[in-house]
Amino acid sequence: MKALLEHMVIELVDNPDQIKIEEMTGDKVTTLELRVAPEDLGKVIGRRGRTAGAMRLILSAAATKEQKRAVLEILD
Repeated sequence: MKALLEHMVIELVDNPDQIKIEEMTGDKVTTLELRVAPEDLGKVIGRRGRTAGAMRLILSAAATKEQKRAVLEILD
């Protein structure tokens, strides 16, 4: 899941070296915390949160294959 999220975010941001993803895996839930450079935050969230919503949808679909739930948190 971490690799999938990293692949998506690298294509969106101008500073790919500042991407930090922390993955916390539980029995049923995988939480991914994403940090990017402040100037890239708007690109990751998108207009009205559409980009972030699309990334959450893709992660949820991937997690469903593993019978888990994925949660994406975008941090400042």
